[in-house]
Amino acid sequence: MTRADAIARARDDFKSGAFLAELDRRVAFKTESQNPSRGTELRAYLKQEMQPAIAALDFSSRIVESPSGKAPFLLAEHHESTSAPTVLIYGHGDVVDGMEGEWREGRDPWRTAVAGTRLYGRGTADNKGQHSINMAALRAVRDARGGKLGFNAKFIVEMGEEIGSPDLGKVCDLNRDALKADLFMASDGPRLSA
Repeated sequence: MTRADAIARARDDFKSGAFLAELDRRVAFKTESQNPSRGTELRAYLKQEMQPAIAALDFSSRIVESPSGKAPFLLAEHHESTSAPTVLIYGHGDVVDGMEGEWREGRDPWRTAVAGTRLYGRGTADNKGQHSINMAALRAVRDARGGKLGFNAKFIVEMGEEIGSPDLGKVCDLNRDALKADLFMASDGPRLSA
């Protein structure tokens, strides 16, 4: 039950190919929020992929409709103790246009592809990869600690970030108590370099 054990478990998850298989499954969902015909795909990502994955980490979850009806949200919670701190993790599952047929070397935007030290696939860098890393890290910590995280954790996953998060503020206001936390971690935003 050490930090080193959790890190070793995370590395094993990556080396075994399990992490990439999980990410590939998520990338396969064509969650282009800028495309009005993808509404069922946005919802399917949350219901068919995220809810089962988060349940496997001992989280309860629910789908929250956006006030404008543009893109749903997933709220999830893992509660261990009222005296433990709570971490709220933000991510989004929507992506920009997949640009099918326009990727170099015939790559399919809806499949992950490794080329040298780079990983390709729509959403791998923004934001399916990041929330997948967060979930894998939670799994590694939980496994290293015999099924416990040592803290409470919550997720908010939105499906409208690529259209400007039109309802994020409203959903957060309406779910203020459910989203209360001691620490907020957002794994999205600008990077200094690749």
